[in-house]
Amino acid sequence: MIVTSAPGRVNLIGEHTDYNAGFVLPTPIPQRTRVALQPLGGERVIVSSRELGGSVDYRLGDERRRDGWPDYVMGCTAMLRRAGHRITGGELRITSDVPVGSGLASSAALEIAMLRAFREACALAIDDVRLALLGQRAEVELVGAPVGAMDQLASSLGSLGAALFIDLRSLELRSIPLPAADLIVIDSGLHHDHAAGDYRLRRAQCDEAARLLGVAALRDVTTAELAVVARLPPPLDRRARHVVTENARVLAAVRALEDGDLGRSLVP
Repeated sequence: MIVTSAPGRVNLIGEHTDYNAGFVLPTPIPQRTRVALQPLGGERVIVSSRELGGSVDYRLGDERRRDGWPDYVMGCTAMLRRAGHRITGGELRITSDVPVGSGLASSAALEIAMLRAFREACALAIDDVRLALLGQRAEVELVGAPVGAMDQLASSLGSLGAALFIDLRSLELRSIPLPAADLIVIDSGLHHDHAAGDYRLRRAQCDEAARLLGVAALRDVTTAELAVVARLPPPLDRRARHVVTENARVLAAVRALEDGDLGRSLVP
């Protein structure tokens, strides 16, 4: 029996910047998703979870969207195979205390725990960064959620008590110790769904804003160009302004943490 786990995360600063090739500063939380895998050989995969509700039974190579949590499981095995990794079936039991739909990256915790289990069971040569990118691909290509890679990178490489600075273009990663203080996360009661709703719309709006500005991503626009951003049609002007100024705030937050200056203003 192989048992693996991965944490959820909170993002300290850097909202809607990851899918714009920008900067983020998440940190993992104590809550984790755990996967117990009993290798069976062959191609049959049997997965159950009391917390997520229900089970799925499928064959490797027959992964398809079913509009539920099994999509994240099947996405992981599908992406491993598409990347050329040889995997075999097994029986998996998933347990988790990461709240689902609360913006704490429960899907990324599931993906990373799943991928870690198959990596160990099948002796796959995959480093932690590549593991995270496979998790992102699972969510984008099979689940249908156009996410950036922040959640998976934070779950795969983050450490408790430290923030993880991520440059989503270069994949530069830097661990930054956090001060000795309690981190309080408040549940707003709003359900979070990357595969539908405003998230998908805002990503499309950011892509359109970048196209109109003539850049590959909004990451390429600086605060010195906010006057140009202001000439975009609404609501693209607001979307672009947020990303540009939020990237600047992330970099300012990193400098403040490294300098131990928690009172520093982050206004760009």
